[in-house]
Amino acid sequence: MSQTVPQPPASPDSSSLPALRVAVLGAGTVGTEVLRLIAQQGDELAHRIGARLEVTGVAVRDRIKDRGEHVPAALLTDDPSALVREADLVIEVMGGIEPARALLLEAMEHGASVVTANKALLAQDGASLYEAADVHGVDLSFEAAVAGAIPLVRPVRESLAGDRIQRVMGIVNGTTNYILDAMTRTGADFGDALASAQELGYAEADPTADVEGHDAAAKASILASLAFHSRVRLADVHCEGITSVSAQDIAAAGRMGRTIKLLSIVERVEEENGERISARVYPALIPDSHPLASVSEAYNAVFIEAEAAGSLMFYGQGAGGAPTASAILGDVVSAARSRVHGGVGPRESRYAELESIPLEELRSAFYISLTVQDRPGVLAEIAGTLSGYGISISTIHQELLHSREEGSQALAHIGISTHRALESAMTASLDMFSATATVLSIDSVLRIEGD
Repeated sequence: MSQTVPQPPASPDSSSLPALRVAVLGAGTVGTEVLRLIAQQGDELAHRIGARLEVTGVAVRDRIKDRGEHVPAALLTDDPSALVREADLVIEVMGGIEPARALLLEAMEHGASVVTANKALLAQDGASLYEAADVHGVDLSFEAAVAGAIPLVRPVRESLAGDRIQRVMGIVNGTTNYILDAMTRTGADFGDALASAQELGYAEADPTADVEGHDAAAKASILASLAFHSRVRLADVHCEGITSVSAQDIAAAGRMGRTIKLLSIVERVEEENGERISARVYPALIPDSHPLASVSEAYNAVFIEAEAAGSLMFYGQGAGGAPTASAILGDVVSAARSRVHGGVGPRESRYAELESIPLEELRSAFYISLTVQDRPGVLAEIAGTLSGYGISISTIHQELLHSREEGSQALAHIGISTHRALESAMTASLDMFSATATVLSIDSVLRIEGD
């Protein structure tokens, strides 16, 4: 007896609904996925919105290139300016600063709402975009710019609008998380782990923006601005990458029950005369028990601490064509509903106008790794130098102590964890170590977070 294979229910017809003209800027991996989702889910999206999404054109640099079945050649244009002037909604996935910035400003001037995944543009020149959206009464949406498919912008901007966010700490770059995770799992050095990431498509041929922390810093700028109702510029974000993290650092972290992750951290710093904002990106040791320590491969996760809500964690795929397209379509639906039913989404909130605190004025716990002369009194000298700058040692990692001969000199390798101290004090201590014959090299300086 034959069995009938169940078929998915047909989508309700949306042909009677009014149309919204959608212009797409860019048809790379993300743009192609956006167009695929609009084509495949068009009727459902139309009924959720109350209007059909009619793609009127796709702006590309090369109109000849075949971009697959979901990007019809008839839609391709190399005149993006004409395209955005006639649109109700503009989806920007072309990347870069210009011409993206000029096109989005032109689109908003002509009454179009904008959805963008362009973190670099928002971090560098978000102010002009926010102001244009406000002046022209349109939406500027950018959920996909921070953590891909992970809903993060909307919770910070809306769900927690009645709360007071104290701190946001997270892994917001999948490339670096994959590399550090591979180093942790396999013992590989940075170069081999990077090569693996490139082979699997997790890292670009030129990985600089990822491995030097620039991508994560742009996202930190956006998050800090949203969370603390202030304009935090990209230049306000202290940025360090992972290129100096060694296999020895990873092993040392493991012996201490810790994991190294590239963290984006934005937080309020309460002081006697008020508050300031700290925004920073750097590799740090976190306890293996911390929720972020278990985030593996190219996944992202963000930990938010709010006064009333307490601790919240958001986890998922932070990059890739389909996950990013999902976030973009969420913004498109929201902006389209505003067009159909009236109203606009949240505006820029910067009433607090908190200043950013320089890194040297922060207090951090540190792990430092030194190669020193192996002779009596060396540890006392090192401890004395740190103490002289107000830095207290938490642990000297004896398991890292070993001796070797270099010519006629006996050398030892030691690791030291400190209690929280001023960044400026640690910088001064390291300068002293560099100037003394006792310390042959400063091998690693990493912060400790999450305790």
